[in-house]
Amino acid sequence: MNRVLSTTLIAALFFITACGGGDGKSKIDQIKEQSKIESAESNVPASERVTLDNKGVGKIKDLPLSETIDQEMVERGKALFNTNCSACHKIDKRFIGPSPKGIMQRRSPEWIMNMILDPQLMVEQDRCAKDLLVEFNGAAMANQNMTEEQARDILEYFRTL
Repeated sequence: MNRVLSTTLIAALFFITACGGGDGKSKIDQIKEQSKIESAESNVPASERVTLDNKGVGKIKDLPLSETIDQEMVERGKALFNTNCSACHKIDKRFIGPSPKGIMQRRSPEWIMNMILDPQLMVEQDRCAKDLLVEFNGAAMANQNMTEEQARDILEYFRTL
């Protein structure tokens, strides 16, 4: 499992650094530069910014949530998070990536689902995802190839944090 995760992270880092523009700047440098210009007026770090009206970029356009939390989904989501996400995300603290604690108060369910399902597309086209990449020193979220059902289970788990 660690070998698979290490290989995935190395491949993701290689992809990001290998896909620089023709001006000699890497993709990360380009995003950092653009982010500094567009976010200069905001002193709030992307990980703390509230963007509940932003649904992100991807196939999830509308995701109403029930008032009650589905405990079976929570258990599946917790197991998925512990297996696939905990190498970079810690519940109670900043790590390689942001803590998911309180994420439901900062991001829309659609944004969270789109980020889980296609982090590369989000970093390419979503302002908040770009700013998070910059804030976390270019550590791009690895695509874990989750199904919509798995991503939804993780989202339900996040509702309990």
